[in-house]
Amino acid sequence: MDEQQKLKKVGFPFVLLLIGLGIATLFSYTFLEIAEGLMENEIETFDSAIISTLKIIESGIVDQFFVFITELGSVWFLTSMSILLILTLWLTKKDKWGIIFFILAIGGGGILTQIFKHYFGRERPSINPEIDAIGYSFPSGHSMGSLIFYGFVIYFVARTKLSRKMKWIFAILAGILVLLIGISRIYLGAHFPSDVVSGYMAGGVWMIACIISVEWMIWRSRSDIRPLDFFRKFLGDTINRTK
Repeated sequence: MDEQQKLKKVGFPFVLLLIGLGIATLFSYTFLEIAEGLMENEIETFDSAIISTLKIIESGIVDQFFVFITELGSVWFLTSMSILLILTLWLTKKDKWGIIFFILAIGGGGILTQIFKHYFGRERPSINPEIDAIGYSFPSGHSMGSLIFYGFVIYFVARTKLSRKMKWIFAILAGILVLLIGISRIYLGAHFPSDVVSGYMAGGVWMIACIISVEWMIWRSRSDIRPLDFFRKFLGDTINRTK
């Protein structure tokens, strides 16, 4: 394989990494904007509008539905599923790097959530231990944890040999579930909407960072072209084409 073919082979994952960095930057900016608004009490209108809208659909059946959904983002459920996923990855693929960074993503995400919660110290709309609504509110641990977990599951599925159609179906269903978990926290009075959005943003940044790290390590272990060497070549070719 000549040099040009090698560059083409690694070009696509490199572009994906750049896209990931761009999305992470956008998520970081959004999180910081919400945090700044929280400190200056500028997000009350946003929170009130969403909460008022959800009150329109309140009913016993909807209550039961969201109580069930919120459990799919709880600490005990995500921890149990994480252990099962780790065992599956090890027994079926011996996916060392995937396992390491998945554990880092889940564990680090939990630590970051607690750091943010204690730093901002925002009180919850209501306290209800039955739906895991205790402690500080900002950001939502359910939202952050579920996005990291289900996002990583989508990533692992995308690396399988399933058809593209099945991968997209799984990704869409998992994405809807993550969204519903966030809505459930607002509906059940466990979090303000801004808590949920900030949880998604922070979780998205951390998840993307961990997935990029996985891809970086896989790249280094499987390709004889170093990532930095490719970046210099990619940048040089781009500059030459613009002249």
